[in-house]
Amino acid sequence: MSTTETRPWALSGFVGAAVVLILGAGGLVCQLAARETPAGVAGTVLFWGAAAILLRGFVTLQPNEASVLTFLGKYSGTLNRDGFWFINPFALRKRVTLRLVTQEIGPLKVNDASGNPVEIGMVLTWRVEQAARAIFDVENYSRYVTAQGETALRSLASRYPYDEDEYAQSHTARQTEPLPLPEGGVLSLRDGGDRLTAILTADLRERMALAGLVVQDARLSHLAYAPEIAATMLRKQAASAVIAARRTITSGAVNIVEQALNELEERLDGVLDAERKAAMVSNLLVVLVGDRDVTPVVNAGTLYS
Repeated sequence: MSTTETRPWALSGFVGAAVVLILGAGGLVCQLAARETPAGVAGTVLFWGAAAILLRGFVTLQPNEASVLTFLGKYSGTLNRDGFWFINPFALRKRVTLRLVTQEIGPLKVNDASGNPVEIGMVLTWRVEQAARAIFDVENYSRYVTAQGETALRSLASRYPYDEDEYAQSHTARQTEPLPLPEGGVLSLRDGGDRLTAILTADLRERMALAGLVVQDARLSHLAYAPEIAATMLRKQAASAVIAARRTITSGAVNIVEQALNELEERLDGVLDAERKAAMVSNLLVVLVGDRDVTPVVNAGTLYS
């Protein structure tokens, strides 16, 4: 059952100070007027005792600070107005800061949607919105933030792959499918950007609301493959990049060769036979696709000798 925050009884601290001064003056008068009589002694003790008790009722709050009050084991209200106040002197009080807190969580080691171990961490910005719920609804709201932040971070990492290409090749994806991008691709941890931030923040806000906390922002601050597979994945990514580059080079070379043959046939009126075309295609592809400078060889004879 969640706690409903209420406002306690409170007076201006200056009014309370005036009452304490009056009681102190009354005790001084009793002491001076009847020092030896029982009535004078009783009056002095009564006035000064009451003043001493009321001194416990003063509380000073800074901006963005609250004080949760309990009396005889019951919640009696939350004072969240800054200034100098006088409250029930017998009430127990618990100070809670309402300022923004920036907390770094992680890095944690988690398996992503493809089953690869990754390290992921985030920077979480949060604050207490309802001090009573933060104090009474959870055992320790600071540890609650850490635990729920780690849980949300692990959930996010397990639902999405580190890399879209890796996920497409993997056969270990879980039943919970990641959210598709508008283009139809897979939302990945590496390229998710603002969408991942929105998903993570929404999840954390739902979790933290149970304790009267508000999440202002949550952003990934660390993302990498775990050390045991980092070197392998780096080589794999390098190989994928080389293959993609070769594919682009080959596609461009084929277009260049096709255009060159078409222009030669137009200018030479089709004198090139199939064997000469094959030789030209082979030579052009070697020149265009090779990653080293080509040394030309001049044929002094004919193509057939």
